[in-house]
Amino acid sequence: MDRTFGLTAAGTSLRTEALAGLTTFLTMAYILFVNPAILGEAGMPRDSVFVATAVAAIAGSAIMGLYANLPVALAPGMGLNAYFAFALVLAQGYTWQQALAAVFLSGVLFVGLSVLPVREAIINAIPRSLKLAVSAGIGLFLGIIALKNAGIVVAHPATFVTLGNLFRWPALLCLLGFVLMVALTQRRVIGATIIGILAVSLLDLPLGLTSYTGIVSAPPSPAPTLFALDFSRMFEMPFLVAVLSLLFVDLFDTAGTLVGVCHRAGLLDAEGRVPNVGRALLADSSATVIGALIGTSNTTSYVESAAGAAVGGRTGLTAVVVAALFGFALFFSPLAGMIPAYATAAALLHVATIMARGLAELDWEDATDYAPAVVCALAMPLTFSIATGIGLGFITYAAAKLLAGRFDQANPAVLALAAVFCLKFALA
Repeated sequence: MDRTFGLTAAGTSLRTEALAGLTTFLTMAYILFVNPAILGEAGMPRDSVFVATAVAAIAGSAIMGLYANLPVALAPGMGLNAYFAFALVLAQGYTWQQALAAVFLSGVLFVGLSVLPVREAIINAIPRSLKLAVSAGIGLFLGIIALKNAGIVVAHPATFVTLGNLFRWPALLCLLGFVLMVALTQRRVIGATIIGILAVSLLDLPLGLTSYTGIVSAPPSPAPTLFALDFSRMFEMPFLVAVLSLLFVDLFDTAGTLVGVCHRAGLLDAEGRVPNVGRALLADSSATVIGALIGTSNTTSYVESAAGAAVGGRTGLTAVVVAALFGFALFFSPLAGMIPAYATAAALLHVATIMARGLAELDWEDATDYAPAVVCALAMPLTFSIATGIGLGFITYAAAKLLAGRFDQANPAVLALAAVFCLKFALA
């Protein structure tokens, strides 16, 4: 262990790394319940998605730990799964098999970028304000999905959305679960999100809203989603835009998470660079390719890994422990099947509030920074499309910088992406 992970050199121990891995797993295990629920909305078989979620987390975390030697765990990403289900499948009319093909291609492109020497230049070329806006916008997108799934907001012919019936059990239990998660988070309780999900699900049983089907069983078959990719629409412009949108969000999310977790673990060098960044990006992108082949949306690095870093995780052994625990979790599929939609809605709402705080970090003294960012973030939930929000963000950012005479801030990458999205909207 010491030779493989450099425990002594990192100032850590086997016990500390194991505890860090357990801590990280408990903070992110909610994805085992939430991801099947979200992708199930797209018509995917939930039992197979449960297996794909766990296997993608196992593969991604193991590769990150063994190849990049970083205490960063991976699993199918929040926001990316919502874009997959609600935008690509339900709004744009792709089949889930075609959407899996888009995920696969975005992963292949990400692998290509990960091995090229320009990878850091590409990440740095994207303005910080738009990175923050994408994160916050995805949070708002998750928030409206959560409120919709719990019946807290409903459709209205005049105002588009309005308040639902708050005195129905789904709405009440969702709000109860959400408040419980917030309170436990404030008290620094490890695993606050998964505790809230399970608490709401237990309250659900005596009300007769959910039937008990068991806790442990052999893992379900992944066959219904295994290698089910459909590339029949890969040469259509909207499909290519979807691939690029998945790639951008995954790339932004990964870059931000790696910096944040490695900073928390004290692993950044004097210039603030992530150690083994090329290997880390390759681990992340490879996990997306593997996850798509098995049957899930983009797999990405989890910011919850910072919880493990906070208790001493310093090496890849932390991520390997997380991988082992996701392997153990494969045998709890009946429990995942019992989780009601409003319990996962509470988790979505909680994650949404965490992601939305990115807006607070914008430069509110520069209108050419904050205005495009707000447009980007608002457009995602209101158009029900992450890609549309990203597109409007890049277009307004480029136009505002050029018209304000900030030519040095409108770099070629931004202008090129703005032009691509203008073409996309024109053809649509």
